[in-house]
Amino acid sequence: MRLAVLCSGNGSNFENIVRTCKSDEVVLMIHNKEKCGAAKRADKLGVPHSYIESTDEINIIRLIQAWNVDLIILAGWMRIVTKDFINAFRGRIINVHPSLLPKYKGLHAVEQALESGDAFTGATVHYVTEELDGGQIIIQSKVPILHNDNVKSLTKAIQRCEYAILPEAIKHVKSELQKPNSGYMLQDDIYGWDGRIKRKDLDEQVVHQK
Repeated sequence: MRLAVLCSGNGSNFENIVRTCKSDEVVLMIHNKEKCGAAKRADKLGVPHSYIESTDEINIIRLIQAWNVDLIILAGWMRIVTKDFINAFRGRIINVHPSLLPKYKGLHAVEQALESGDAFTGATVHYVTEELDGGQIIIQSKVPILHNDNVKSLTKAIQRCEYAILPEAIKHVKSELQKPNSGYMLQDDIYGWDGRIKRKDLDEQVVHQK
């Protein structure tokens, strides 16, 4: 499955997806901050990436379509996507959020969990819809709030949880898209690309077709 990851910050979830989801390929990373950590990680990992302002959704949509992306992952994308973006890829956009939704939607979810007195918080991966952090939940995992936790320590604990559940969510969405009644065909199935074809083999095919 061909993946695109949208980032605004450090890009640790992006790197985790690249390193963990071996049966899939991150073909594109888009970032809306020009010199963010995610861009440096993409250079290190050899993943094509592009800086586009988040308000320029038309070009974001066009670029994703040009790369024949199956699934879009919002991983620290600090911008609410519009209805046009959702309609362009409906059912193929997921987001990771640092709370046990439906609790603490939107910004400052970690701070809200700390202030609440709750014993647990966690992370959620959900489908993206027009409702902010309100799409169907794919997977959640709990993180205990310790008595000496602060925003920094709890954020790190939630991030470790995200690293575990995000690849599982990607597997789930892939299985859903592969169902006969999904109305969608993965790009790899359309073009017969299985990740094992070598450049030499493709060159030979071109020669034979002449």
